Amino acid sequence: MAIAATSMFGLSMRFFAKIGNFDLVNWTKVSGLEVAWDLVEHRSGDGDNERWICPGLTKYPTVKLERAAEKTTSGTVQTWLNSNSFKYEAQSGTIELRDGATDVVATWTLNNVIPIKWSISPFDAKGSTVALETLELAHTGFLTEEK
Repeated sequence: MAIAATSMFGLSMRFFAKIGNFDLVNWTKVSGLEVAWDLVEHRSGDGDNERWICPGLTKYPTVKLERAAEKTTSGTVQTWLNSNSFKYEAQSGTIELRDGATDVVATWTLNNVIPIKWSISPFDAKGSTVALETLELAHTGFLTEEK
């Protein structure tokens, strides 16, 4: 397959997250950007073994963001979590995949985003690793369903 000179490839290490008015900036890992459908099967019952299939309930798993803990960006996440800890306000969020020149290649708009878990890796005085923070988000989807 030939590659056009104008092709924009999304780099898996260049992505950014924004939820509501909070720019949560860059993360080193994003997982859970996927969608699945239940399979609905129907058989007419007239003696034939023919069946019809169609998509059923749409399911979206939680989205997990992970990165090294850092003063400015980790503080922004804590501020956002504080503003959402006791009240729910429907917010949309976006995750952008970018290319080597940081131009946007693809965008996922998450509907009704709420934080469901935040954690930081264990602290260990014997180790020499960077502390990692993880943010897990629930949402109601990123596809635009026609009605």
